[in-house]
Amino acid sequence: MDIYLNRICKDIVNANLKNYWFSFESVAYALYDKSYVYLFNHPRMTKIQKDKYQILKWDEQFIGCTLILYDNFPTAIVNLELYKDYASLYSNLVHELFHGFQYVKGEERFVNEILGITYPLTRENVELRNKERATLFSAMLENNFIKKKQYLNTFITLREKRATKINNYLLYENSIETIEGPAWYVELKAFSEKCNLEYNSILRKYGQHLIDKYESTSYIRKSCYSSGLVMCLLLDDFLPSWKEGFWGKEETLYDLLKQISDNSEKISDVEISPETEEIINFVRQNRKITFENFEQQKGINLFIEGEITAKSFDPMNIVQFEDRLLHKNFIKVEINNADYLIQQSVIAYCKGGLQNITKLHLILKDNPIENIDSLTVDGIGVINGRYEKQEDVLHLYVN
Repeated sequence: MDIYLNRICKDIVNANLKNYWFSFESVAYALYDKSYVYLFNHPRMTKIQKDKYQILKWDEQFIGCTLILYDNFPTAIVNLELYKDYASLYSNLVHELFHGFQYVKGEERFVNEILGITYPLTRENVELRNKERATLFSAMLENNFIKKKQYLNTFITLREKRATKINNYLLYENSIETIEGPAWYVELKAFSEKCNLEYNSILRKYGQHLIDKYESTSYIRKSCYSSGLVMCLLLDDFLPSWKEGFWGKEETLYDLLKQISDNSEKISDVEISPETEEIINFVRQNRKITFENFEQQKGINLFIEGEITAKSFDPMNIVQFEDRLLHKNFIKVEINNADYLIQQSVIAYCKGGLQNITKLHLILKDNPIENIDSLTVDGIGVINGRYEKQEDVLHLYVN
């Protein structure tokens, strides 16, 4: 552990980061496990500590691998327990640091997450999208410049066809690619620097997500990371100066690529393959089974009903089925003007958007402590309200 921490101190310096993106500079960052947080480069640290790191006790601010505002300062956080080798740990930290860099640069091309969770599962879109992603994969690996340009033109044609069908949902994809693609781009560069794999093998490792049709249709948001990465690599090939003036623009990565394309090809009818039908049925059935598996767990069923507001959640780990959302990782909610962090799977019944929740369904290992006008739920806290109990089911009604 100390070896990794000390090595990180030496490797995460601005001189090294600028090898991945010419103006890349580090914000604060923290590595953590279930007990401790190791804080680096934060304004709260003393001059002596800044040469190394400060050790803190873990608290609930440090969840996932992401960017947080710690003491009102952008801080990249990475869970040490998720990575077995240094190259993966280092490259993922570089990824999250880049999100801090985006924050400092005032990046505003963020997306409406509702679009991702309500993304339409239509036959024509799935067919075209998977062809589009296969074309990107081929373009990434192609060394012949003329053939690479041909793949780029085909990609643009396929996406323009999809644009006529799903409109704002394609803007969602373009935006995710523009935010996450560059972060994956610097991650790939960092990983290739620290591992012993050949570069072509690394490209295939990162690009594999493009050609897994079942995964990319099941997880739309996550699938945009790899397409955004390849767009960055293609821009390196066709427009080497693309990173200059990248900040403060409205154009997405896709907009930049469109400027390079000289394709006028059009697609008329789209033939739906049997495989696409299978993929759609697989995704729908898989979502249904995911909810059924949750509901069939052993334990105490707790339903919290009333006015509930979602404050934060992990958009990569949400599954939608009908009018319900399964938050597989965590969700932070406001109930009765108090915030509660739920660090377990929970179903949210929503109305009029992701934030407006009418009911939460949790399955608990232990019975809550029953008070006169509240329940005390282990790991969550005291929630005020009127409750009813019937065998292993509790209904808590909040204001």
